[in-house]
Amino acid sequence: MLVTILVFLALLIVLVITHELGHFTAAKLCKVKVEEFGIGFPPKIFGIKRGETIYSINAIPLGGFTRLLGEEDPSMPGSLASKSIPARILVLSAGSILNILLPILLFSISFMIPHDVTMEKVMIKDVAVGSPAQAAGIEAGDRIVTINGRQVKNRADVSYLLQLNLGTETSVVIQKPDSSEKTITVTPRWNPPQGQGATGVTLASADSTTVTESIPFWQAIPEGITHSWEILVLFRNEVVSWFIKGTAPQLAGPIAIAQLTGEVVKAGISPLLEFAALISINLGIFNLLPFPGLDGGRLIFVLLEWVRRGKRISPQKEGLVHLIGFIALIALILVISYFDVARIIHGESLIP
Repeated sequence: MLVTILVFLALLIVLVITHELGHFTAAKLCKVKVEEFGIGFPPKIFGIKRGETIYSINAIPLGGFTRLLGEEDPSMPGSLASKSIPARILVLSAGSILNILLPILLFSISFMIPHDVTMEKVMIKDVAVGSPAQAAGIEAGDRIVTINGRQVKNRADVSYLLQLNLGTETSVVIQKPDSSEKTITVTPRWNPPQGQGATGVTLASADSTTVTESIPFWQAIPEGITHSWEILVLFRNEVVSWFIKGTAPQLAGPIAIAQLTGEVVKAGISPLLEFAALISINLGIFNLLPFPGLDGGRLIFVLLEWVRRGKRISPQKEGLVHLIGFIALIALILVISYFDVARIIHGESLIP
């Protein structure tokens, strides 16, 4: 439990500092006065002033903040609100941009660190009647060799690559029981029937073994860039699936993320770095949502000003909207945390 808490706090601090450094750096570049750069939330434990900025360590280690001068009030020299629309968009979005870019580094490091990989022959155990797989000519006993030219190492690779290509024609090389190979085209479904996967196949494995794998940095960095992009594609596909299937997203609060951290820690450093990358991407996207109190909510007001040809909404009204949004977010987090605690008490996990 102690290790889980410490790792979770360390992960959270790294992601928060990354986010706030984005705001901080962009603000400095745009000559916006940064009044305070804080790690954690008040009450303040320690603070030191350098130039115009106070750098502080605070007691509640569940976040951080970059306090800018005049976020809604353009009458103050050096305030955020006094800057041009492009400058404000940059400052407000920089934190999320850095959170979305950080996974390139995290994934790259995780690929370079020796880690265990399951290697197995992925076999077709069953094919659903009327499924895309059956229409493409896939049969029980076939082996999946590659998908869109990428080697299939295990069953997880099959799921990953098919989810990347939902609704898109996908090239699959299969090996028949007589060892002959055949290239077929299949289109994974957005909304398959209950109990069926995207293509309608049930998978099995053969000759499974575990190997230790690592790649040099000149390969790891391009792989990190590719994998980061693919995670964004998977996120988009998941959101589209919510609308197509009419399902609600599974929400997780800080308690659930802490529990997940404890479970991932057991798998090693490489999986932990990949987990941190996923959380970083989610944090970046979440903060860009057009909800009052978030960076995305503030961006909406800037865009409204642009649409209204420079006519601003009053600072008092904007500040009130963000305050209400912040209170609503805190209330939502408390509700989600209640259900997270209830789930933990019942011995349930977010990892299937």
